[in-house]
Amino acid sequence: MSVRGAPGSSGHEAHGRRRSGRIVLRPKAAALLTGHGAGTEDEKLLARTTRPAFLDSDPWRALRILSEFVDGFDALAAVGPAITVFGSARVGEGDRSYALAREIGRRLAEAGYAVITGGGPGVMEAANRGCQEGGGLSVGCNIELPLEQVLNAYVDLGVEFRYFFARKTMFVKYADGFVILPGGFGTLDELFEALTLIQTGKIRHFPVILVGSDYWGGLLDWIRDVQLAAGAIAQVDLDLISVADDPDEVVRIVQAASRPPS
Repeated sequence: MSVRGAPGSSGHEAHGRRRSGRIVLRPKAAALLTGHGAGTEDEKLLARTTRPAFLDSDPWRALRILSEFVDGFDALAAVGPAITVFGSARVGEGDRSYALAREIGRRLAEAGYAVITGGGPGVMEAANRGCQEGGGLSVGCNIELPLEQVLNAYVDLGVEFRYFFARKTMFVKYADGFVILPGGFGTLDELFEALTLIQTGKIRHFPVILVGSDYWGGLLDWIRDVQLAAGAIAQVDLDLISVADDPDEVVRIVQAASRPPS
């Protein structure tokens, strides 16, 4: 009987083939299909290299996105009734919006709600600060930006995100209402995404409260006078938005519309 290979080798290896997991390849095909020659998968995994190219590939990016959802869901699953507060990151402690957000955060905490923000400065910091002062759970979902944004000092539970869409999912999934103070493009993005999800029935109807009738009045006039008049939206869509100027009024709207806190 002839011996087709060295001791311990397979017939495939004796004929110049090599196995990669469940796949058997000749060397030429291995180099063509995998981009490299010999070497086991363990060797490749354990080898120290410069930054591998696959870390910037879309399949790997998809795994990072999945991990952000998993981390966010794990972190926030037990938060309980919560209100998400949005607004400008550019206001300081002496600004009226900062003081208003801080008072709203405190009143919501005293009413039994956690407060979720983007975790940054300005209105976000103020709402987290007020929540802490009211004895509530202060949550921050921070985002990686070209100019680094760090979690503010008043966040009890913080989650860091690379991707806006993963972060915004957390705002919506764990909120019993949105409170929106004066802000810029990011604030408008979060406002209209929430309205779109409610309008299309993708999420249950929860209160969307614009704080500051003087700031939001022009936008509401445009929606009513242009969009509604053109038939682009219906009156019932306009009714999705509430407007308040007083922290007590904000809490009343939230309590009337959302599930009661435990």
